[in-house]
Amino acid sequence: MFAIFIVGVIAYFLLPVSALPEVDYPTIQIVTFYPGASPDVTASAITAPLERQFGELPGLNQMTSISSGGSSIITLQFVLTLDIDVAEQEVQAAINAAQSYLPAGLPSPPIYSKSNPADAPIMTLAISSKNFPLSQVEDYTDTRLAQKISQVTGVGLVTISGGQKPAVRVQVNPTELLSYGLNLDDIRTALQQTSVNQALGNFDGAHQAYEINANDQLLTSQDYQSVVVAYRNGAPVVLSDVAKVIDDVENTKLAAWMNDTPSVIVNIQRQPGANIIQVVNSVKKLLPQLKANLPAAMDVQILTDRTTTIRASVRDVQFSLLFTVALVVMVIFLFLRSLWATIIPSIAVPLSLVGTLGVMYLLGYSLNNLTLMALTISTGFVVDDAIVMIENIFRYIEQGETPLQAALKGASQIGFTIISLTISLIAGLIPLLFMGDVVGRLFREFAVTLSVTILVSAFVSLTLTPMMCSRFLKSKADEKKHGRFYLASERVFDRVIKFYARTLQVVLRHQTATLFVAVATLAATILLYIAIPKGFFPVQDTGVIQGISEADQNVSFSAMAERQQAVAQVILQDPAVESLSSFIGVDGINTTLNSGRILINLKPLAERKISASDVMRRLQPELAKVDGITLYMQPVQDLTVEDRVSQTEYQYTLEDANADELNQWTAKLVDKLQALPELRDVATDQQTHGAQASLVIDRVTASRLGITPQAIDNALYDAFGQRQVSTLFTQLNQYHVILETLPEFQRNPSKLNDIYVLSTSGSAVPLSAFSHFESGVAPLAINHQGQFPAVTISFNLAPGAALGQATKAIERVQNELAMPASVQASFQGTAQAFIASLANEPLLILAAIVTVYIILGVLYESYIHPITILSTLPSAGAGAILALMITGTELGMVALIGIILLIGIVQKNAIMMIDFALDLERKENKPPAEAIYQACLLRLRPILMTTFAAMFGGLPLALGNGVGSELRKPLDIAIVGGLIVSQVLTLYTTPVIYLFFGRLAKKFSPARTPVENEEIIPVKI
Repeated sequence: MFAIFIVGVIAYFLLPVSALPEVDYPTIQIVTFYPGASPDVTASAITAPLERQFGELPGLNQMTSISSGGSSIITLQFVLTLDIDVAEQEVQAAINAAQSYLPAGLPSPPIYSKSNPADAPIMTLAISSKNFPLSQVEDYTDTRLAQKISQVTGVGLVTISGGQKPAVRVQVNPTELLSYGLNLDDIRTALQQTSVNQALGNFDGAHQAYEINANDQLLTSQDYQSVVVAYRNGAPVVLSDVAKVIDDVENTKLAAWMNDTPSVIVNIQRQPGANIIQVVNSVKKLLPQLKANLPAAMDVQILTDRTTTIRASVRDVQFSLLFTVALVVMVIFLFLRSLWATIIPSIAVPLSLVGTLGVMYLLGYSLNNLTLMALTISTGFVVDDAIVMIENIFRYIEQGETPLQAALKGASQIGFTIISLTISLIAGLIPLLFMGDVVGRLFREFAVTLSVTILVSAFVSLTLTPMMCSRFLKSKADEKKHGRFYLASERVFDRVIKFYARTLQVVLRHQTATLFVAVATLAATILLYIAIPKGFFPVQDTGVIQGISEADQNVSFSAMAERQQAVAQVILQDPAVESLSSFIGVDGINTTLNSGRILINLKPLAERKISASDVMRRLQPELAKVDGITLYMQPVQDLTVEDRVSQTEYQYTLEDANADELNQWTAKLVDKLQALPELRDVATDQQTHGAQASLVIDRVTASRLGITPQAIDNALYDAFGQRQVSTLFTQLNQYHVILETLPEFQRNPSKLNDIYVLSTSGSAVPLSAFSHFESGVAPLAINHQGQFPAVTISFNLAPGAALGQATKAIERVQNELAMPASVQASFQGTAQAFIASLANEPLLILAAIVTVYIILGVLYESYIHPITILSTLPSAGAGAILALMITGTELGMVALIGIILLIGIVQKNAIMMIDFALDLERKENKPPAEAIYQACLLRLRPILMTTFAAMFGGLPLALGNGVGSELRKPLDIAIVGGLIVSQVLTLYTTPVIYLFFGRLAKKFSPARTPVENEEIIPVKI
């Protein structure tokens, strides 16, 4: 036993800490940038070829994509059983296979990362400086900070938002260009040819070797100003004659802020399955070294650290665990009123818990909310085995036996009962071990931890407990005179037993009415199950709120920046907000210019006093006053089932091969959903009304003038696409030369008339000579699910509404609309997992009941007695659901696990009664009525002890309001409520049902009637 304790203590310090078991779908994101490309070009030229290759990958669960102006983002979610490193190899091979179909002018090939875009960053850094421009801050961040952080084990993706990467920008004046008889093609060609960086060779003489070098690469804007573009009248035309050449940034349509300070934001995301605390600890350990490599004038601040609330939540559960142990020990003392009789079963509690830690370490588990919750809950009933053992031994001592004789006799009599209790408890957990998908993986650690604790407890109770009783308990002759407390409490217990005896006699005289009560309880349980609001997982308060801002689809970048900052100012005025990071622009996280991201960091729960959801509700009226922009908020969760980012928490997707039909029915459905009282903040990623200037080419005229479509596209791309035409190579990084027209030529479509195109004859022809432009609308983003157009509708729940009510309302609206069969609708992410779990809930409960029935049938060699034992379940279920309804708690997966645990807990009462009654019938030939009556009275005290121990084991978590308590409460509320109702009812219904089934068995199987000295020995497993 001492070895078990030592191993467990060592394992405690070696176990990693996390919020939840590390269960994530293997997810890989592929990002491709194509500056200047429209969403349609991105979708057809980049996304479609890649999707065709990715669609053939084995183990692919779901593929989604977003094609927007200048970027393509594809997210691949694989089945849980596939290793993410294997998936990575398959993705790389698919990218290689698609390379020949991708545009030749891509600045860089597709880049993949092992990260889930729906995961919030585990850590956010803000880098700012009062002395350095943001372009230099970004350069230092990219070369000296982000690269090193991305190498940390467990880091999936490091993104730099704010996008102030240095570049040389060549801003051409089309009017000046025309005056020299030049065009944009000439400028691009000159820039591409004037700066090169390649091998030049060496000299190797008889005595000395030389490397050859040359000033063939230009690195600054000043160098580029003197580049000769052409000769006119014998004189050189240099670049500064026709263009403004400046040191600037690569993408001018990106910005980020720390609170209200322009900054460079570094978001760190973990790989799916990586331990958050270990990753953040590794990054924090590296940060001082990385800061030392930055100039002293640059300030690095940690804005978001997800581990803060995780650590606080784990500490809260650890405290609850210790408090629970103290409460359980107090219960034991109140019932046994003996120091050693209290110490002996109390030793079983820490020994069982500590022993379990060793097994957890061997299985690769972590100390997280679920495993710690399993240990805390187990405290209430792992002590049951020791209580039952010591109470039985204590009873023999009080009858005059010596401690050794009492230990031997009590252990032999109660040993089988303990084995029955243990196996039946674990049997109820078996269905949890075989649950599939993320939910099953998530609760597997919980079920295994609980099962191991129960097994260790049984082992301790069958070995250590009787041994200690024989050594440390005193015989009745040696016992000193009892004190006042003992005598007073004994009188209380005697009164309780006498009251129970009187009331039990009344019940036994009215058995038919009692059976009706049992049947009514079963019916009430079914009705309550149907009526209770159903949810999935409780909304956690992690202290971080994620916001997605959305402005008008035609908004300019500068207007979007103003509105984003206005939103940030409103948020920062809230007293619960500590800080925020904010960024806008198309950068691989944001997909359109009219959207932005805000990550809001809240003060500790003890300071702000209200939940993250309440903070959101308080902010919404104030944010509504900001014109021209909407902020959609949702609290960041430790469990992420989604593989896509949406404005609000729950997702519903429409899919159709016909994009026009899809858009038409989406608009109708959204209008209906916005009117539902169960939903709030209904939004959609459908953005089909972006302004577009379409150039209509007269192909006949263009052909006559010697103008090709390729020449037209090149001219437009050179003028308006932030085209990367050359690369500057340094030892630390690579930078680009960006070609464009002056900003005043990029403000409205009328400036197309100032663009000239080079004909095949060498002359410059204005666009207006062979084309005209038309204004229209076009999508800002094209979304696919699989390889078909899709629209994701997202929503939050109205206050007081449950997810089950919301999904039913949405399905009802969909049926009323009678959409065509070509429009496929389905819930995604959390809502999809909830629908699947809702369908499996009754099966899960049934599987647990059937498993327990089979195990009990084998143990008792009877079809009847297991039914008697399981008759305790309806009252427990009714009590659990009533407690959830009274406290306003949904029946979600966590509460359901509590109900499944009740199957094992409450049947202990019946097992103790029935075991004792059968023993009296078989060994003392007592009639069933007398046997069950005596069994009920003799086992009342241990039944009350075990019930109170289990109740007090759940109370600290049920009543707790600490960090992370919202995840733990439903389970404990269900257990406490179920125990209270079940305790009251089963003390009376179980003996009546036992007698009823006994008469039934005698009627149909007279040969099985016990005869004198007949002893039926149950099969032992």
